[in-house]
Amino acid sequence: MFTFHIGPFFEIIINWLKDNIEPFFDIIKIINEFLIISLEKILLWPPSIVIILIFTLIAYKLCTKGVTAFTFFGLLFIDSMELWPQTMKTLALVLVSTFIALVIGIPLGISAAKHDKVDKIVKPILDFMQTMPAFVYLIPAVLFFGMGKVPGAIATVIFAMPPAVRLTNLGIRQVPKEVIEAAKSFGSTSKQMLYKVQLPIALPTILAGVNQTIMLALSMVVVSAMIGAGGVGKDVLTGITQLNIALGFESGLAVVILAMILDRITQGLGVRK
Repeated sequence: MFTFHIGPFFEIIINWLKDNIEPFFDIIKIINEFLIISLEKILLWPPSIVIILIFTLIAYKLCTKGVTAFTFFGLLFIDSMELWPQTMKTLALVLVSTFIALVIGIPLGISAAKHDKVDKIVKPILDFMQTMPAFVYLIPAVLFFGMGKVPGAIATVIFAMPPAVRLTNLGIRQVPKEVIEAAKSFGSTSKQMLYKVQLPIALPTILAGVNQTIMLALSMVVVSAMIGAGGVGKDVLTGITQLNIALGFESGLAVVILAMILDRITQGLGVRK
């Protein structure tokens, strides 16, 4: 019977990358570590009530009164469970990971929308990124960046990026042809067409991609904690390994509350736009 294992070839590629472009990975690690730790310090520097009020104000501006009240009491509840520092560390990791995923994903989605060849190349890669078990990403991430927050962030970026690419691509492709023809008849350049016509019309769809990217980033909290990312995911993992029901439930509930708040705020931003 014919057998063929692709795993050893993948291992050769990973080892070659590690041996030959390690300085590049060191630069990525330094930048990511700086961003995550800096954001952690910003979120943890003021008293918790200040951050709670800031998020409540954002929810008030973008969402309904119900979401505003949920944001205030939800974050207050997290603080009362003594999970505030861990939750802010998780939030910092999620926001940095989401930012990187969007910085890469949105331009890639624009390129895929404008060029069919790019779209054909990108689609199977996105399928691979979305369907590959998240735990598999941890192996090369740890090899390249060691244990800690950075490999957790990198694995989160890979797992959470596809919706940003797909929905940016979809949003631009769904811009009505009549609108594009009208813009062309007024002499719009390709750049003007993108920034003044296609992106504004596609913005609700793109923001839906942002929302999904944030949700997927949060779903990686516990997985990232397995390689030393810390945050509230570490408490969830401790609850699982030690069969500590109380700790597991409270830390899991903190993740749920944070996810719901970020979800409603990003949805509110999309509706407002």
